[in-house]
Amino acid sequence: MDYRLKGFSVGFSTGILGGLVGLGGAEFRLPLLLKFFNFNTLEAIILNKFMSLITVSFSIVFRSQALNLSNITSNIQIIITFLSGSLIGAWFAADWATKVKHSLLNKVIAFLMTLIAIVMLLRAYIESFYLGIDGFMLILITVVVGFFIGIVSAILGVAGGELYIPSITLLYNTNIKLSGTLSLLISFPTMLAAFARYSKDNSFVVIRNNKSLSLWMVGGTFLGSFVGGYLLLSLLPEKLIIYILVLLLFISAYKIWKH
Repeated sequence: MDYRLKGFSVGFSTGILGGLVGLGGAEFRLPLLLKFFNFNTLEAIILNKFMSLITVSFSIVFRSQALNLSNITSNIQIIITFLSGSLIGAWFAADWATKVKHSLLNKVIAFLMTLIAIVMLLRAYIESFYLGIDGFMLILITVVVGFFIGIVSAILGVAGGELYIPSITLLYNTNIKLSGTLSLLISFPTMLAAFARYSKDNSFVVIRNNKSLSLWMVGGTFLGSFVGGYLLLSLLPEKLIIYILVLLLFISAYKIWKH
């Protein structure tokens, strides 16, 4: 199969999976970059991060017309507090990822993918829940949560929406739509921080050498996300979708552990 067509196919399939749960599909794209394109682990992470950055950029633009500026300004403290942790976490994790052996990095990736699968399962059963914390403790917990999500984002090359959205909802009692918007506004600078650190590593050249592949994969991701959204709305029960995607994440985590 042609290299670009293979990239589009991978993007399309992961876009469908991401569209089914309202994410970008990067969680599913990383294992395929390792399996079908023979990138080493760090190169796959950097490429995945690059494509996630493009996807989130477009998501912000697409959502901008529906954004209520007063909603954003009234919740700016949430954004700043999460970023206080996530920027540090993303830089720290990206720095660590460039220095460790790929075998250890694979095991950490497998663990984090398992964590995301567990979070997705919990979200399927907890529709709405609010912790009711306030004051200094709320700020402290938000910074710590942001730090760890920044680590996940940097190491998996994902935007982190699957973790940001439930965290924002649990801590601040926001609705899912607002949580999704705030998640994007937190994810973008967090990914830039990891990207800046990765740019100092020799593996960063993988982007320049695979720009065409990346763009074809991003195009496939966008098309697949529309198809996934349609399937979610019209064909499949939501909990069945979650079970299927969680199973795929567990399988992917196992394969990466053994990679």
